[in-house]
Amino acid sequence: MPQHKLILASKSPRRQELMRLMGLQYELVLKEVDESYPAHLPLTEVPLYIAEKKAHAFDGNAGDAIVITADTIVLLDNQILGKPDGEHGAIAMLQQLSGKMHQVITGVALLTPHNGLISLTEVTNVYFNVLADAQIIHYVSNYQPFDKAGSYGIQEWIGLIGIAKIEGSYTNVVGLPTERLYNELQRLSV
Repeated sequence: MPQHKLILASKSPRRQELMRLMGLQYELVLKEVDESYPAHLPLTEVPLYIAEKKAHAFDGNAGDAIVITADTIVLLDNQILGKPDGEHGAIAMLQQLSGKMHQVITGVALLTPHNGLISLTEVTNVYFNVLADAQIIHYVSNYQPFDKAGSYGIQEWIGLIGIAKIEGSYTNVVGLPTERLYNELQRLSV
């Protein structure tokens, strides 16, 4: 696969696991990055903007490695649903998502030693069934999705019982569009 060392710059345990499942060996290197974005930026471009910002934190000090960064948002009715503010915030977010379609958008940036910055965006449409309040409360109480945008993990109980269908990449909803990333890494190693 890649001829270069890979650096994954992500705190997300789901992204780390997806990289392992892809069979990619990487070094985990974390840098604190301000994740703010300009107010005029279209919301669909926010994840790529932040992913590129994270990658640029490694400018000039990544050596011969390929640095992989990513950012994922949940977009509902032209509003970004970030990580919830505790239990009540998670319940309220899932009530908003209930019975509706939303988009999960991930921006991925690869800072490469020879090709500069390579960026890609993946969009997946996710359709939730109407969820009963008891289902939402059960999920939040038992799975505590407080570190997840939109307050849910598709790979968890709520995804198994509450999502009617998706259009697009499943792994994108988990947090990293693995097929697109793999193909890009393969292209870079040629």
